[in-house]
Amino acid sequence: MREEIIGRARLLLGDCQNILPTLQPVDLVCTDPPYGIKADATMHKQGGTQYGKAAAPKKHYEATNWDAEPVTAELMQLVRSSGRWQIVFGGNYYDCPAATCWLVWDKVNGENNFADCELAWTNLPKAVRLIRYMWNGMLREKGAQRGDHPTQKPLEVMKWCIGQAPHNETVLDPFMGSGTTGVAAIQMGKSFIGIEREERYFEAACRRIREANGDDVGPLFGDAA
Repeated sequence: MREEIIGRARLLLGDCQNILPTLQPVDLVCTDPPYGIKADATMHKQGGTQYGKAAAPKKHYEATNWDAEPVTAELMQLVRSSGRWQIVFGGNYYDCPAATCWLVWDKVNGENNFADCELAWTNLPKAVRLIRYMWNGMLREKGAQRGDHPTQKPLEVMKWCIGQAPHNETVLDPFMGSGTTGVAAIQMGKSFIGIEREERYFEAACRRIREANGDDVGPLFGDAA
């Protein structure tokens, strides 16, 4: 395992199944685990396109197995038990408890065969919430950028998700990818713990979170604010 402390962020390179039992529970788990729908293989066959529209740089769509299977029920339980509040994208692919609050991201896709929305299961004590944020190939909200991961989510969507949870000062993402949840948390003045097992995505997350911290990193992770 490798550890990087970047301002109020603690980033861990390794398998979350091994790392999570070593961590103390946090305020909020906000994550986007593999769904087991073979998105990597599908995008590889399509050359990283959605019906002719570039979804992300083609270099990200080599044939890999990161989305070949969903995470196990035991690991999902471990993920959810790691935070008081829990937001899990793709929760509709998992056997999560009944919930009053699902977070719905309307991607404003238009007419195609891709999902109009993505769903995040939560244990938040509120009603269903929805955000509209265009993310359709090259068509996306002004200023939004795709970048370092084939399923990278928009920064503003992740900020919106974090903002739905009450009283959260420390955010954990056990499937960090290229670190969008961490960038969102840092920009919102929170502490962040991220775990990623793929080194190239871990490096991207370190870079992006350093950029989010800027020159004024504030207190280091674990220090009093």
